[in-house]
Order: sequence, then C-alpha cells, then structure tokens
Amino acid sequence: MTSHDSQLRSRADDLGKALDLAGDRLDPEVADRIRTAIGGVRERLALGVDHTVVALAGGTGSGKSSLFNRISRLNFADVGAKRPTTARITACSWSDQATALLDWLEVDPERRITRGSELDGDAEEGLDGLVLLDLPDHDSIEPAHQAVVDRVLPLVDLLVWVVDPQKYADDALHSGYLQKSVGLEASMVVALNQIDTVPTTQRGNLVADMGRLLEEDGLSGVYVTMVSARTGEGLGQVRELLQQAVARRSVAASRVAGELDRAGALLLEQTPGEVPWTMSTAVDEEVSAIGEATGLSAVAGQVAAAVRNGYGRPEFAPPQTDAVALSRSRWLARAGKSLRPGWKQALDEVVAPADRLVEDTQRALSKVSLDTRGPSSARATRTTALVAIGVAVVTGALAILSSSGVLDLDRTIVAASAIVAGAAVLVALGFFLAGIQIRRTLARRREATVLASGRGAVERVVQETMGKPTQKLLDEHRRVRELAQSARDTGRTAPLTGALSLPTAHDLVAPSTDGPTTPDTAAREPSA
Repeated sequence: MTSHDSQLRSRADDLGKALDLAGDRLDPEVADRIRTAIGGVRERLALGVDHTVVALAGGTGSGKSSLFNRISRLNFADVGAKRPTTARITACSWSDQATALLDWLEVDPERRITRGSELDGDAEEGLDGLVLLDLPDHDSIEPAHQAVVDRVLPLVDLLVWVVDPQKYADDALHSGYLQKSVGLEASMVVALNQIDTVPTTQRGNLVADMGRLLEEDGLSGVYVTMVSARTGEGLGQVRELLQQAVARRSVAASRVAGELDRAGALLLEQTPGEVPWTMSTAVDEEVSAIGEATGLSAVAGQVAAAVRNGYGRPEFAPPQTDAVALSRSRWLARAGKSLRPGWKQALDEVVAPADRLVEDTQRALSKVSLDTRGPSSARATRTTALVAIGVAVVTGALAILSSSGVLDLDRTIVAASAIVAGAAVLVALGFFLAGIQIRRTLARRREATVLASGRGAVERVVQETMGKPTQKLLDEHRRVRELAQSARDTGRTAPLTGALSLPTAHDLVAPSTDGPTTPDTAAREPSA
C-alpha cells in the first residue's frame, strides 16, 4: 500500500467517523449519499488503483458504443438498433487481472472482453491496465438504463462524456449529471463525437460553446476533445488521453479523492461554519432572566428587611413557568442560529424541557439559606443602651429634684449627677445608633449573600440542564466539521490534458487551406 493509498483510506475513515458522530442529525438523503460514497471508495481502494477504469457515458445517438469499438479496435459493443434493448455494461480490459474489478462493477461475464497487447505488438502497450466501459444511455426511456449509469458513475476513475453536435447542450446531461459533478474535473473529459458532421470553420465555436456550458455547470478546466467514431478523426488524440490516464496512476486515486472531496463538501453543508456562541454570555443572560422569574431580588430584599426590623419570614415562590419557557426558547434560538434542522431538533431534545427547568430551579432555591436572624451583638448592645438610659434617668432625676429644692444635696453631687446623666444619654444614643448601623450592615450582607447564593443555584441549574448538553452537541458539531474538512482534497489534481491543448479557431480552419491532414491529427495541436 502506498502512502497515497493510506492517506485516502485515512480520509475515508475520517468521513466515516464524522458520519457516525453526526448520526441522525444529518438529512437522511445526504447521509445516504455520503455513506454510499464512503462504501464505494473503500471498495475501490480494497481492489487497488493499479487498474484505471474509464467509462464512456452519453445519451442516445451520441455514438459512444461506436467510439468504444474504435478505441478497442474490436466490434464488440452493441450499436444502432440493438442499443436501446439492453441495460448491460460492455467492458474491454487491457489486463487479464481485472476480473475482481469487473465483478465489483457488476459487468456480466459475457459482456467482457480482454484486449491482449501481444496481438498488436506495441500498439496497445500504452493502455496496459485500462478497463474501458460502455455504459447504457443515460437518457434512455428505460429507467433501468439510467439506474445502471447512476450506480456505475461514482465507481469509475475517468469519465468520458460522449456528446454529439445536436444534443451537447441537453438539459438532461447538464442538470442531471454535469452540475452534480463539481469537484471531479480532474477525472472527467468531454468528447465531441460526430465532428465530421460539423463544418471545419464551425468547430472552434462548438468547442467554445461546450466550454461555456461546462463553466456554467460549475466545472472548471474540463478538457474538451473532438472525435469522429465514423471516420476515425481525432481518435489518436482520444487514445493518447487514455494512455496518459493509464500512465498517471493518480487518475484512479484522483477519482477516489474527488468522491471523498464531494462527500466531505456535502457533510460541510450540513455543518456550517463556527456557531456564533459564547457560553458564558448566554449563561449570564439566562441566569438573570430565570432569577427574575423566581423573584430572587425581591426575596433578598425581604431578607434584608427582616434583618433590619427584627421580624419577617421570606420564602421563594415557584418560578414563573412562562418566563422560564421563554428563557429556554431564547437559549435554543441563540445556540441553534447557524444549525441545520436536524441539529436544531437534536438541540431541542438534549436541552431540558421548561417544566424540568422550573422544578430544578425551585429545588435548588429551596436549599438557599434565608437567614433573618439579627446580629449576635444585638442583645449586648440593647442591654448596654438600656442600662445607660437607666443611669441617665436616675442621675437626671437627682439633679432635677435637687435643683427644685425637693432634695437637699451638695452642689457638687448635683453637678456630678447632671454630668453623669448627660453622659449616659450620649452612651445610650451611641449604642442605639450603633445597633441600627450593625443591623443595616448585616442586612446588606445577608441580601448580597442571598443574591449570590440564589444566582449560583440558578446558574448550576442552567449549566446542567442547558449549558452542558448544548456545549456537548456543539463540540460534536465542530468535530464533525473538522473530520469533514480533513476528508476533503487539499491538493486537487489538474484536469487531464497532459501535453495536449485545445486547438484554436485558426488551427481548425488551417487544414482546409494548408493541405490535407490525417484523421488523428486533424483535431490536435502539436505538443509543446
């Protein structure tokens, strides 16, 4: 096994892992297409890429069976009136080791023929390893014919679309096949057959128009050659292209790579770019919303009031169900903004329903301490203040009674009593004010504690019921995308042209003015 083969197998494995990880979150039709592509690639790689499978495909009357016979130099493929009656593939192999490959392609044994190079000396040597297929007409009125074409096309290494001057712009070809082949340009050639029916001066326009249609189909750089199966004109160029395909072992590998690339592109369409999502921001917003739905701020304020006033029994009411449901909907809309429908549905399934959010939130908040006890120093402060008031009353009464003559006390005692009374009043007032301030400080602290604890409880619920499931799904989404990216072809092979180049309009006109040419060189420009 070559390193290239290992790389292709690794890419197929990555695509298989991505498909398994995505599961039923992918569109079923797309998943089936990707799964079919992976299966075909693995089977093709298991058979090796030592053979180059080339298929001639085209519509009714394009002359691909005649071209097959011309290339193989055998009158083996059915042509003319016989053609519409069979949905079977005809194969000619330039190798006697292609049996397993032909079995895999489901070519009937009686529709196979081997072209041994020993029969023609060096004439066929350049095609050793070639397996040439003549497919049924893709536009046949028989559905079985199209089914065969659709089954085989993804399995071949090089696809030669044989078209004729009358039907080369047929929509069944372009919308049905070519537009779906973007990414496989390196494994595709278009052969304009029956070129002998086109005036020499118009051939350049025909080639240019075919190129324009291919570009409109999204296919860039596909080689267009001209040939006539009837006269043999351009046949040498077609055979040389096939020789290049056989010589370039990468053609078979490129087809496999192209299939992986297309499958990876399909998967990437199902997993669009990085989801615009910041977990911390989303959690903060929904914690605030659900906290508001539970009346967290109001309960914290009630706790503070109870601490300040010395009475009150606040408690959490059940969260507002509608507000919680709205929060969940907002979460899903944000997290699923860039997700495809299957992934959005999966997100809705993994995020807890609103009723569970309500239950979990209520349960979490029930564990939050709502401590309304006053400060531990409250009794001592109050006792000291009351004692000071008592002292102030007693000494103040003595001073007043002495001043009014009711009691006959020494003036010194009277003065001392007045001073003590005043000082006691100040002490009592100080302790009362200190007690109030201590309560207010404690109330603020308790309020902040309830807010923090309640918010923490709500945040844990949001994380467990919405955050973690969402992050897990988005991580899987990103992983699927990474695997799909790794399965794509990072270095596409150039379309098959080799040293050949398309003839210019001048080259096409030249034969009619400069003298006769042979059939094989009429449509070919000399190699650079």
